[in-house]
Amino acid sequence: MSSACQVDFYVLKSPALDARQLACRLALMAWERGHRITVTTASEADASALNELMWANPSGRFLPHEITTPGQPALAPIRIAQLADLKEADVVINLCPQPVPEPGRFTRLLEIVPPAGPGLEASREKFRYYRDQGITPQSHDIKQ
Repeated sequence: MSSACQVDFYVLKSPALDARQLACRLALMAWERGHRITVTTASEADASALNELMWANPSGRFLPHEITTPGQPALAPIRIAQLADLKEADVVINLCPQPVPEPGRFTRLLEIVPPAGPGLEASREKFRYYRDQGITPQSHDIKQ
């Protein structure tokens, strides 16, 4: 597997921080740099909730986004998709408990680590998975 993919883990240091809001901020930063972004969610309900959140976050900004439909071309630069429907993207923001398969297909892969609970253990498993793929993940503490 190619190690050209840069994997970053964003570790939320407070229970008051929200992974979806951070995903919106990260998507905005990537979009402003001209990237095609896909944010993966674990379910249609999660995709719908993220879709609604992206209309208002980050505050005062607009994120051109859409929920992808399998078999339909994606038109917006920021897409929300289920992990199984993940296709082309430069940057993937993974909100699923599972790792992104074949991470070498992407330039950047961003994982958001909750401060506690089952998501924390899932993040540890994902870290090991990417390392086993020949990628050296980086981690960043998010305090606010």
